[in-house]
Amino acid sequence: MLRCLQLARLGAGNVAPNPMVGAVLVHNNIIIGEGWHKQYGQAHAEVNCINEAIEKGHRDKLNQSTLYVSLEPCAHFGKTPPCADLIIKHHIPKVVVGCRDPFEEVNGKGIEKMQAAGVLVDLVGGELEKECITLNKRFFTYHTKRRPYVVLKWAQTGDGFIAPLDILPTETSGDTVIKRLLISNEYSNRLVHKWRSEEAAILVGTNTALRDDPLLTTRSWTGPSPIRLVLDMNLRLPASLKLFNRETRTIVFNAVKNEENENLLFYRIAKDTNIIQELLSALYKLRIQSVLVEGGAALLESFITEGVWDEIRVITNEELIINNGLKAPVIQSAEKIYSEKVLSDTIETYHPLKY
Repeated sequence: MLRCLQLARLGAGNVAPNPMVGAVLVHNNIIIGEGWHKQYGQAHAEVNCINEAIEKGHRDKLNQSTLYVSLEPCAHFGKTPPCADLIIKHHIPKVVVGCRDPFEEVNGKGIEKMQAAGVLVDLVGGELEKECITLNKRFFTYHTKRRPYVVLKWAQTGDGFIAPLDILPTETSGDTVIKRLLISNEYSNRLVHKWRSEEAAILVGTNTALRDDPLLTTRSWTGPSPIRLVLDMNLRLPASLKLFNRETRTIVFNAVKNEENENLLFYRIAKDTNIIQELLSALYKLRIQSVLVEGGAALLESFITEGVWDEIRVITNEELIINNGLKAPVIQSAEKIYSEKVLSDTIETYHPLKY
């Protein structure tokens, strides 16, 4: 099963919204076939594993072998035929499953179908089962909680600010202006772009889009760019922003209109309700399984207050002190699970206490 998990990870970034799955076929304690789900819409792990065994000349051993697979084989017709049927067709007598599939079209049906055909099915249980679930935490969260897996991320100074504030002179109205400040170093920035490649979407608020004019792509990392999301309830953002360059699919959540043009979608949500819950519901309907929230402070705080987040990642530049500015969000009901030093930056990851 550990080998199944190793294989499954090879599909990272290429199989969503499907889960990452690995499969290993064993005959007399010798692996005769391996496979993993390589690309969304293409063959599943079990198919690739069984095909490899056959290509290697082991067809006659299939009915005496055990198939290990990190996730319950599917029992429905989707982009590909049911894997449970393929297992039954080749008379594989035993299947060891890492964990059940929470998707309502499967969720035990694959196991039941194989058992009804006389296949002995074992669930690994214990820590290995937890590892199999953790591998596909985004997929599991989406199907069990009916919302995307939410990662909150920000960079802060050593004294806990995410941006400096400037007070304009009285003659220009005395407004407070938030200035952009590059806090994290180039190595941490590269890591952030890696994080972006691992999520289905990336979200910012109106003010962050206006102030920073971000691209929100993975230009500093080899990997797919996420769908860009921006919350702009009153459609204040100018079309000249980099977000609207059509380079990557972009969705503007607003209270005004539904409209689609090339790679740009305007998605209307209710204004006088809980916006975070409205947003999460919309993302679920759009089949977006995970989202990286990169700001601003008010948007991040809203997710924390609502208690709908799964990870918080904070980059702290210990050497940068600005004494005044926009305070970083306050982390509540969380447990630090990881800390790493990258030159001047400390990177910390938190999970909710109930995680």
